Amino acid sequence: MKKTIVLSINLLMGLLFICLASYIQAQRVAEIKVTDIRSAKGKILLNVFKDNASYDDEKPYKKLTFDKKEIINGTLVLHCDLEPGVYGFTMVDDENDNGKIDKNFIGIPKEGFGFSNFFMEKMKKPTFDDFKVDLKSQPKIVIKVKYM
Repeated sequence: MKKTIVLSINLLMGLLFICLASYIQAQRVAEIKVTDIRSAKGKILLNVFKDNASYDDEKPYKKLTFDKKEIINGTLVLHCDLEPGVYGFTMVDDENDNGKIDKNFIGIPKEGFGFSNFFMEKMKKPTFDDFKVDLKSQPKIVIKVKYM
């Protein structure tokens, strides 16, 4: 009887470890390199979008906040655990640490902002397709901060 109980517990623990290992493998750490940050004041706000609809509605899949303590020469490397898939990353250099992007009276951002693997050269908001990335093929992402 004792051998059966011990064998059952070992079998259950083995199944638990197999499930845990497959879950850990399904997660992927995205490395996001944010460049051209002008100061170490405030925080970096990172929004993760899964599709065009959530981006248009400004309802991110994940909202993450990072300190700028480890900034080196205007560059900060962030790490984000996500399942493999297609995502779009937007970021705000929240210098005054109020949790949002500040804009002037005509709607132009006063703080820095950026998009994954996309540098905004025109005064037009990009579409999700402009800055989406597939973490399966590209786990390292670059966001160049733009200040107006």
